Amino acid sequence: MTKLVATSVVRGSRQGESHGGVFLLNLSGQEVRQVIDWNTMDIDWRGRGADRGLRGIAFHQDTVFIAASDELFAYDPDFTLKGSWKTPYLKHCHEISVYQGQVFLTSTGFDSIIAFDIEKQQFHWALCIEPEEFRFRARVFDPRSGDGPMMLNRMHINSVVANTGGMYIGGLKTGGMLHFNGKQVSMSASLPRGTHNAQPYRDGVLFNDTEANVVRFASPDESKERVFRIPEFPAGQLTGLNLDDSRIARPSFGRGLCVIREGLVAAGSSPSTIAIHDFDSRQTAMTVTLSTDVRNAIHGLEVWPFD
Repeated sequence: MTKLVATSVVRGSRQGESHGGVFLLNLSGQEVRQVIDWNTMDIDWRGRGADRGLRGIAFHQDTVFIAASDELFAYDPDFTLKGSWKTPYLKHCHEISVYQGQVFLTSTGFDSIIAFDIEKQQFHWALCIEPEEFRFRARVFDPRSGDGPMMLNRMHINSVVANTGGMYIGGLKTGGMLHFNGKQVSMSASLPRGTHNAQPYRDGVLFNDTEANVVRFASPDESKERVFRIPEFPAGQLTGLNLDDSRIARPSFGRGLCVIREGLVAAGSSPSTIAIHDFDSRQTAMTVTLSTDVRNAIHGLEVWPFD
């Protein structure tokens, strides 16, 4: 029985309103259960998304890590809070990744990746990526000190995957999926502007081509490439169309992506919808809509590893 866990952000929501949450989705019965209603009020409400909602999801043993804009939370599988941590250099976090006892978090506002030591329960290492013409400069800094970068958000880094091959980083303005080998940052694969959730998959890259309203798998072998349209809704089925003063919230905004098993992926979009795409049939096998409010968008999306 496959389950997914998703986080959401409600763009344009106002102080006192719910601005996100955590949901469990049972694919076999298409049953959705909200396990966290995120309505904390002590956030920065300025801007379209600002500090609203919950973001990336990752797991370590029996702990569920979920990121907010500027804070990392740890829960048990029943979503009882175990702890939370902050650093001044974490801002507008998107995706997170766990590898070798560390949580790596995208600090979008600082063009950085921040590392959290799970055993020591502290942020202890960070990497700032600075574009230099057609190359990138990698600068390591200690998030416990005051010598970190300025908050510039030049590349809008929004994805990170850490594994045996190194660290893979993507963003709206990075030009592609970057690779950090422990010493330097280089371009691993060129991607369209405006992507989310870029991750190595098979012999290529799987990502949300958000500006084109599609999920793509790009491969050196064109015969292996796949494109799936993000679900669309008639305007009459949507709510919240006139409630976002920023006018940024829109339907079919793709964000949130995970591999369920070989050849089967789950992708998120707005209004909060999860679509299951099948590589073999090249078809969308299932769609489940959590909300018809166009402001309500999926953010993080992962396979739930617990019973």
